[in-house]
Amino acid sequence: MEEARIGIDLGGTTVKLGLFYGEQVEEKWEIPTRKEENGAYILADIADSIEKKLKEKGIEKKEVIGAGIGVPGPVDGKGIVHGCVNLGWGIFSVEEKLGTLLGLPVKAGNDANVAALGELWQGGGKGYQDMVMITLGTGVGGGIILDGKIRAGIHGAAGEIGHMPVVYEEKEYCNCGKKGCLEQAASATGIVKVAKRLLEHTNQPSVLRDKVEFTAKDIFDEAKKGDIVAIEAVEKLGEYLGIACAHIACVVDPEVFVIGGGVSKAGMVLIEAIEKYYKEKAFKETKQAIFKLAELGNDAGIYGAARLI
Repeated sequence: MEEARIGIDLGGTTVKLGLFYGEQVEEKWEIPTRKEENGAYILADIADSIEKKLKEKGIEKKEVIGAGIGVPGPVDGKGIVHGCVNLGWGIFSVEEKLGTLLGLPVKAGNDANVAALGELWQGGGKGYQDMVMITLGTGVGGGIILDGKIRAGIHGAAGEIGHMPVVYEEKEYCNCGKKGCLEQAASATGIVKVAKRLLEHTNQPSVLRDKVEFTAKDIFDEAKKGDIVAIEAVEKLGEYLGIACAHIACVVDPEVFVIGGGVSKAGMVLIEAIEKYYKEKAFKETKQAIFKLAELGNDAGIYGAARLI
């Protein structure tokens, strides 16, 4: 049997863990993320859970290559976390601390970058070496993989696609303190805001007008049924994302863009909207980039973390 390795996806509510042999996940499990006392117990809880799982499965430490972990914050190339606000963490080496607790080699990365690596390895980016992943959820995240490796940047901020300024007419501030971030229009909450603004400035009939509140899913569902305002909102989303991807392609020239996150469940209507504007805006040598949907869902993080090690 191939050597074992552990993939860890650290989230603000739960920690997802996976035991891998080769390319296959043998078992997946979760533990709660204890954020008390500025997250002081998190890594010890993870180490304890892994120790118990290895004992339960009759696996000795010498059979395990090591563990990879994705964390919700910037991580540099040396495995140093530069703060995780929602966990209460400051700056420290997560690789060194978790490695000491486990008695195993540990590699760490930003969760979005690690999820991107998972998609490259076993998901929508499989078979490619140069990929950009864009995750559309409550916010907009991303990961850049070049020559099969994560590119985190000097501060661990490479791939912070959501804070690329593209919505030049935006008057409200993003959570990051700037105005006009991609996240303000292309996240699940962003597309809802775009649709509401369209409703305010048009008299077009729309099913969305009849709803007290509506979600990104509602917008895509109604667009598929032909609702004019919903279609316009999806087009606007596609335009912003197409422009952002055209900017990205001028810098990294990827083979493939993989689109994930909750909003990506809209399917090909989303991909087609992005591609339309990408082809229009992209530099001619980068127009051939492929757009694909992510395939691993919530497991992308553990796959990518296992691949890290």
